[in-house]
Amino acid sequence: MSSGNVNVLLVHGAWADGSSWSKVIRQLAADGIAVSAPSLPLTSFDDDVAALERALERMSGPLVLAGHAYAGAVIAATRSDKVKALVYVAALAPDEGEAVADVFYRAEPDPRAPKLAPDGHGLIYLPDTAFGAAFAQDATAEDMAVLAGVQRPISPACITAPVPRPLWKERPTWFLVAEQDRMIGEESQRFMAARMGAQVRSRAVDHMPMVTAPTLVLEVLHEAIAAARAG
Repeated sequence: MSSGNVNVLLVHGAWADGSSWSKVIRQLAADGIAVSAPSLPLTSFDDDVAALERALERMSGPLVLAGHAYAGAVIAATRSDKVKALVYVAALAPDEGEAVADVFYRAEPDPRAPKLAPDGHGLIYLPDTAFGAAFAQDATAEDMAVLAGVQRPISPACITAPVPRPLWKERPTWFLVAEQDRMIGEESQRFMAARMGAQVRSRAVDHMPMVTAPTLVLEVLHEAIAAARAG
């Protein structure tokens, strides 16, 4: 499948890095699509947006910008004219003036979700048991070991800063609702997707579908790529 001149930039969420998109990257590259998955510093919301802007500068032509979980807020903060469509994968979408924490905590958490608190350095890590209990319960043992091994902590400064006017108000947007998500509940995802006016695709997948159901994520990305190419 050719993407014409539409490229893809994939942005990871908290406790992850760009490698969380590896299965999707491999298939997009096989389809002849130029793809990048930069790692965010996860040190503050402004730092993460700056890292995204640097990644966008390095890519040419129109592109589809996708974000998972926390990165939903980050991808909406750019004003790059290169971005022709947005894809949210079980992602958080605060509105203007809201913070990530406002939408993350809007509903009662799943009882299997981990209790989150900063450590002695002011950083939030996932407990080891959370990867199998809530973060990626459908992952293979091998994939789960990789996710746990590469986890990167997130600073509270990432989730407490109010966000600017989000780009999803001005671009076509797709939202993959993860119905079995134990980190960001289905109810919250549907609330955000409806508020955004996104095109919703919903499946019984966990919080990490790019790892556990990459074909589904690719289907949504290709829908957005086709729309960007057409228009």
